[in-house]
Amino acid sequence: MRGLFITFEGGDGSGKSTQSALLVEWLEQQGRTVVTTREPGGTELGEELREIVLHSRGHITPKSEALIYAADRAHHIATKVRPAIDCGDIVVQDRYLDSSVAYQGVARGLGAKEVRDVSLWATDGLLPDLTILLDLDESVGRDRMSSRTKYDRLEAEEREFHATVRAAYLDLAAAEPGRFLVIDATEEVPEIAANIRDRVAALLG
Repeated sequence: MRGLFITFEGGDGSGKSTQSALLVEWLEQQGRTVVTTREPGGTELGEELREIVLHSRGHITPKSEALIYAADRAHHIATKVRPAIDCGDIVVQDRYLDSSVAYQGVARGLGAKEVRDVSLWATDGLLPDLTILLDLDESVGRDRMSSRTKYDRLEAEEREFHATVRAAYLDLAAAEPGRFLVIDATEEVPEIAANIRDRVAALLG
């Protein structure tokens, strides 16, 4: 039996880590085997690429940035995600190709279709069964992250950049309503978790 591929998307500070952990806990209580992962960084190679693309010094051109993410994605899907799904496991992942479309395709100006096409080629067309978009105004997200002393390359971008990313995410969700679950990330944590569980339970049958 094929497993499920569930991804979390959203701007910085939207609560992806919190909600992902709550969903994994619930799934495991249902007796399901869950694989948790993230992009970039879900494999050893991915951790090296994550360090390069998010934390290395010096300028990285937008195309280079997009291609590093695509390289990580190709390896990650082939070696970790697809094998887990094929075994019947549930993969819960922090970020996937929609992040690349929003951040590099739209906010970096590379073209949403172009970046999406590269990711689909890199992953042999794999799309999530469910993408949970935690929608949050970028200024609220920044306030939630105010205690951080260091930001990565994307987190450090200006407010306008993150506003563009948010708008891009909402456009993606509107274009694929069957795949996306859009949730107001200002709602209470238990309420958000319950909404997510309801949607996932429907997928599980």
